[in-house]
Amino acid sequence: MIRTKSLFTILLGLVSSMFFLAACSNSSDSNMSENNEESNPPVVEETKVDPYEELVNVKNEEIGLTPIELTSYSEQIGVTLSNPIYNKFAVNGQVVIEGAIEKFAELKSDYAWIKVHAFEEGPAGNQHEYYTPIVNGEFTQAIHFFNGEGEYRITVQLPSVDRENYYYDTATFEVVNVNPELKRDVSYTPFGHQAELSISLDSSFVKEEGVFSLQGSVNLTNEDTVMLRLNKDSESWKHVISVKDGQFSYDVPLFFGEGIHELEVLVPDKKRDNYFQTATVILVENESDLVMKPITFYNTYLERGVTLASPTFGGEEVDETYRISGTIDPSAEFAAETTHLYVTTKLGDDEALEVIPVENYSFDGSFHLRFGPGTYTVNVSVPEIKEKNSNQFRYFHFVEFEVDSKAIVDKRNILPSRGIQSEAPEIIQLAEEITKGIDSERDKAKAVYEYVAKNVSYDVEKFKTYDFHWDDSALKTLELKTGVCQDYAYLAIALFRSIDMEARFVEGYTREKHAWVEVSVNGDWLTMDPTWGAGYVQGDEFVAQYRDDYFDPNQEEFEKTHSRTGVVY
Repeated sequence: MIRTKSLFTILLGLVSSMFFLAACSNSSDSNMSENNEESNPPVVEETKVDPYEELVNVKNEEIGLTPIELTSYSEQIGVTLSNPIYNKFAVNGQVVIEGAIEKFAELKSDYAWIKVHAFEEGPAGNQHEYYTPIVNGEFTQAIHFFNGEGEYRITVQLPSVDRENYYYDTATFEVVNVNPELKRDVSYTPFGHQAELSISLDSSFVKEEGVFSLQGSVNLTNEDTVMLRLNKDSESWKHVISVKDGQFSYDVPLFFGEGIHELEVLVPDKKRDNYFQTATVILVENESDLVMKPITFYNTYLERGVTLASPTFGGEEVDETYRISGTIDPSAEFAAETTHLYVTTKLGDDEALEVIPVENYSFDGSFHLRFGPGTYTVNVSVPEIKEKNSNQFRYFHFVEFEVDSKAIVDKRNILPSRGIQSEAPEIIQLAEEITKGIDSERDKAKAVYEYVAKNVSYDVEKFKTYDFHWDDSALKTLELKTGVCQDYAYLAIALFRSIDMEARFVEGYTREKHAWVEVSVNGDWLTMDPTWGAGYVQGDEFVAQYRDDYFDPNQEEFEKTHSRTGVVY
């Protein structure tokens, strides 16, 4: 074996000799011009010599080339190897293996299995392999060297004639590569070849900074998917991506920090439902030391045609708001009916639900991390699409991730929330008008209660037909001036929060499921039920009859009719 130092010593000598000869030639031309100014000597073009080719010649002289020997199995199936022809030899960055098989029709597989082993460990490991198609009894494979300069052992194995998925050694030889360039060929398994997978890379060993952009083509339908599996040490992550017109792409976060990430690309196994097989493996050296938390994707993600553009990883540190964006495939089931997404945030035992609108099959919106500092679990969901009205909203998670909030203060009862647009200018203006000239918090609370109870009529039809909608809200109630208990509560709470009074949405039961309001007055929670304070239902008609009995009622009397189950955010 020629060590690196000796190879570069030889290379330096060869380059120095070439430089010396070129310098002498230039000096001679200069003297000739001085002695005979009128002469025009012919221009001689310099021939560029690849110094690594010279090293190949030197090394092969040292090795002493001997013919390659094939195994007895090669005789059994009639193998001839036209290249290489030596047992050990030097090359300049590439070797081509070419062979023919006389009895190829008897083989149990259509691929030659070629294994390359580096004598020394390098950045790309110490081994790589190729499944080379056998076409009409012939196979050809160009091999580059994943660790650059050094010694490699290459084994050519051919399929058994008796057993499936079994291979026998046919030839083994050693190669001394003198070229320092590292190039790990993109190679494909039989499953990759059968799917006609092609990855847009020159080398399957690459260096990236935090994210690897994968692009490729494959002979699959738009209903098929490609699976990605990312591994590093004991860490693993997997994700399924869609195929569009035979193309796919995905920005793969290198979650596990600095070092080599092994990315497997898997294609569907046509013989087994919901099963994937490895098609190729790419090694990505992450030069960033940032460790990210993986995102979990559920089956609904593909079933409903969602593509999440942001975030691409979890564990980000933020203040009290977080943004998500993405698209929905117009051809997916229920795509046109998916007008919004639900976002659930959880911190310990606390949970909040917010809504992100979908417009023109796109979504881009923010939500609050309202419970103060900590690590939140975030679930994003699509709504159930149903024909029958209901006062219950069902939704299905399609993605889950974590977010770290650096917020110092718990603002659960003061921030805007689902249905409570306390930041809306019209809400702020109305609240200021209602409470103008009022100083005490209790009197402000009474003014809001009185406004809502007197200006919103009870919607009997909505109650009877369960005509609830995802966009029911304070603004909608203010516009329509009618609603059911939740709508009274939405408007009252929005008005309170807009003037910096903490308020919360209380769920419970009367004769039916019911909602009312609690507002913080001078540090204590005051109960109010503006729905019951507005009037009553007689038959199928609402009778407006304002009552202040349900503003700060006697709790003992109130609990005879109202059963509190909890607060909803």
